[in-house]
Amino acid sequence: MNIDFIRGVIPPIVTVIDKNERIDEEKMRRQVNFVIDGGVHGILAFGSNGEFYMVEEDEMKRGLRIILDETKGRVPVYFGMGTIKTRKCRELARMAAEGGANGISVLQPMFLKPTEEELYRHFRSIAEAVPGTPVLLYNNPGRVGYSLTTSLVTRLADDVDNIVGIKDSSGDMTLTSEFVRLTKTGKKDFKVFGGKDTLIYGALAHGADGAIATTANMFPELVVSIYEKYRAGDLKGSLEAQFLLNPVRISMDRASFPVATKDMARLMGLDVGDPFLPNLPTSGDVLEHMKKKMREAGLLA
Repeated sequence: MNIDFIRGVIPPIVTVIDKNERIDEEKMRRQVNFVIDGGVHGILAFGSNGEFYMVEEDEMKRGLRIILDETKGRVPVYFGMGTIKTRKCRELARMAAEGGANGISVLQPMFLKPTEEELYRHFRSIAEAVPGTPVLLYNNPGRVGYSLTTSLVTRLADDVDNIVGIKDSSGDMTLTSEFVRLTKTGKKDFKVFGGKDTLIYGALAHGADGAIATTANMFPELVVSIYEKYRAGDLKGSLEAQFLLNPVRISMDRASFPVATKDMARLMGLDVGDPFLPNLPTSGDVLEHMKKKMREAGLLA
C-alpha cells in the first residue's frame, strides 16, 4: 500500500449547510477550492470541526461525493468518523472506501470508556472492513474523556497492515513524541499528525508527518507555511509563522466548540453558513476578541 501521499497540512473541512441543515453544494465546492488554492496537502471530510456528529449517513455520503468531485484528485480526501458502535463504523468505512475516499480517520468511541482490548478490537474490526484503504487513528481525549495509549497504538500499528497513522489532538507533546518514537521503527512508515494548531512546529520537530489543522480552513497559506518552511530547513521562518498563528488560534477557545471555525471563516469573507443547532454563531465580546487577534496578526483588515 502506497501511503507516501499521507503528509502535510490537512484541514478538517467545515461542513457548509443551508437553513435546513442540508449540505450547501455550491458553497461546499467553493470551500474545497479555497483550501486547495491555499496549498493544503489533503482534505478531511467530517472531522470534529466538520461537525461529523451532526450529519446523517446519507448526507455524509452526499457530502463526500461533492468533495471528491470538486477535488478532482488534486489532493487526497480522507473521511472522518466518530460513531460509538463498531458495526456502524464498519458500514461508514465501507461507504467511504467504495465512494473513493483515499483514507479514513477513526475517533475513539465517545461517552463510553472502553478497555484497551475493547478498543483494539474496535479499531482492528473497522480496518479489516476496508483492507485496501489506509486508516488513521484519531486521539482526542479532550472530547471523549480518555486517551489512546502508546501500547494500544503500537500494537495496532504492528498488527494491522492498513492502520497506518494517527492524529494526536491531546496537546501533550510528550505523548505525540512517544507516538513518533515508538512507531517510527523502520518496520512500517507509520504516520503521526499533530492535532493542535498551536503545536504544529513542535510536532514536526519531534518527527511528525504533518498536522490536521482547523485553522487551515481560514488561513491555509499561513498554516501550510509552517510545514513547508520547516521541511525546507527554514526553522526560524517556520517558528515565526507558528507564533503568528498561535494568538489567533487561542482566541477561538473563548467560543463554544466548534463554532469559532465558522465564525472566523465568515470574518474572512468565506460563506460557510451557520453551525448546526444547538450551536449558534458567536457574537459580542468573544467575537470582538477574535477579530482583534486576527487584525494583530495581519489576517483581517
